[in-house]
Amino acid sequence: MTRPTDAVHPFHARATDADLADLRARLAAARLPEAETVLGAPPGPRRWDQGVPLADLTDVVDHWRTGYDWRAFEDRLDRIGQFRTVIDGLGIHFLHRRSARADATPLLMTHGWPGSVAEFTDVVAELADPEDADAPAFHVVVPSLPGFGYSDKPATTGWGTEKIAAAWVELMGRLGYGRFAAHGGDWGGNITTVLGGRFPEHVLGIHTTFAEGPPGLTMDGLTAAEREWAEQTRHFWRHRAAYAKQQATRPQTIGYALVDSPVGLLAWLLDKFAEWSDTEDSPFERIPRDRVLDDVTLYWLTRTGASAARIYYESHNSLDPQLRVDVPSAITVYPRDVERYPRPWARERFRRIVHWGTPEAGGHFPSLEVPDFYVDDLRQGLAAVLAARGERGPRDRDVRGGA
Repeated sequence: MTRPTDAVHPFHARATDADLADLRARLAAARLPEAETVLGAPPGPRRWDQGVPLADLTDVVDHWRTGYDWRAFEDRLDRIGQFRTVIDGLGIHFLHRRSARADATPLLMTHGWPGSVAEFTDVVAELADPEDADAPAFHVVVPSLPGFGYSDKPATTGWGTEKIAAAWVELMGRLGYGRFAAHGGDWGGNITTVLGGRFPEHVLGIHTTFAEGPPGLTMDGLTAAEREWAEQTRHFWRHRAAYAKQQATRPQTIGYALVDSPVGLLAWLLDKFAEWSDTEDSPFERIPRDRVLDDVTLYWLTRTGASAARIYYESHNSLDPQLRVDVPSAITVYPRDVERYPRPWARERFRRIVHWGTPEAGGHFPSLEVPDFYVDDLRQGLAAVLAARGERGPRDRDVRGGA
């Protein structure tokens, strides 16, 4: 018999007109600093050396206040299908789009930070009901991480990646998906790794854009390109990860600014969309401005700047060094992602790699930057995973392509 806490309920979010008016008023009254002192830098990455340039932020703030349509995003969420359920005392929000195809495979997709379910809204329909009848189809489930979006904010410590992965297994079971494939990047990639390693009886296989190898591996035997990947990843953590250290140690402190100031929130998140995407002068070269604002506005209206930051406090550097993934794994390493682990290192954790993708374009947010390629690559990777479950199909395959 289903217990009340096991129930899954439809969910519809609708911001009040007062909340949207308050947002516009705060944007109009924003106090901005002077311009960065690299103002004279020509177009290119150097303009962002001190963070989000004043001119860029001013343009986005003006559009957010006068041109952006939040209601359109609410409608997109509703068309996909929104639900909530309570797991371990915490309300979990998720999108769920069932495919019309009888041969569809359940697919769990987990986002990261500074993302949200907004990362995947434009690809769900094509994954669930592809136009190409020969393409694989999926019953797509996209949960909001605890403390993100319309999921509840944890009131106690403990909601790290291990507990989240266990909650995702429970969630999929409630939907009737006792066995499923899993995909993710950023924190979603970390959680997907835990799912594959801890719950092989439920997870058919995984696809990830974040294949973190165990710590302490040597560079001996790596190719020049692989050494460059490793060195760039180490440089990122030594010189460009102040945001992670802040959120891992003092999420409450930064949280006050993120929940009180929409411009502060926008700048904190936009900085990462710019630095981590495959662009030269602006994230909007690849990511539509309104897609970034969908994400930022979701954080703003749900007041989750602090609660989302706490995933770093809970889980920073917490991936079990001994964890190994034996289910079939598809891995795609986008060229401008901030963390890229060499294949020999990935093999130390993911011991059954059936698809290895190295696209020619894309960064940390491929579903937003290169959505067509992202969908095609995800299909190819999961097709290889499912074929491997039947002990047939491609093995340890290299896939390279443009976007």
